[in-house]
Amino acid sequence: MLKISHVRHLLLVTLLSISCSQVANAEPITKLTISVNGIRHQKGEICFRIYAGEKGFPMKNTSEVQSGCAKIVGNSVTKSFSGLKPGTYAVAVVDDQNGDRKLNTDFLGIPKEGFGLSKNPTVSMLTGTPKFRDASFVVNKNTKIDIFLKYSLDP
Repeated sequence: MLKISHVRHLLLVTLLSISCSQVANAEPITKLTISVNGIRHQKGEICFRIYAGEKGFPMKNTSEVQSGCAKIVGNSVTKSFSGLKPGTYAVAVVDDQNGDRKLNTDFLGIPKEGFGLSKNPTVSMLTGTPKFRDASFVVNKNTKIDIFLKYSLDP
């Protein structure tokens, strides 16, 4: 009887140590909070795309890891995204006035709606569409960023 009790105790200790080691080795999960400022309209939504790589940035959802929209209330909107693994990300936002949840452009590719990118890089005819590296930032803990909307290209 004593041996069975000893074996149960040993088994319980082993199971507890295994479950604790799995918790210790789990990747941390972070939260990204994005504030969008300079909104000119009081209708529509601000739509967000979080990218984990260059592919598709900033117009397609190829390397998008999370997305979502928030109703416009005032001249700024803040939205949080949870569950991001530590890594390098970039964010693209659009002031979606027509409800299609994408940035509408003219035949030359010039935006017809407000837009913004993380790190607020210059967007002009000369510089073109910024690359992922121009807008990317590291997330290794809960992070907050500010994006300022543009309603035209930079000079």
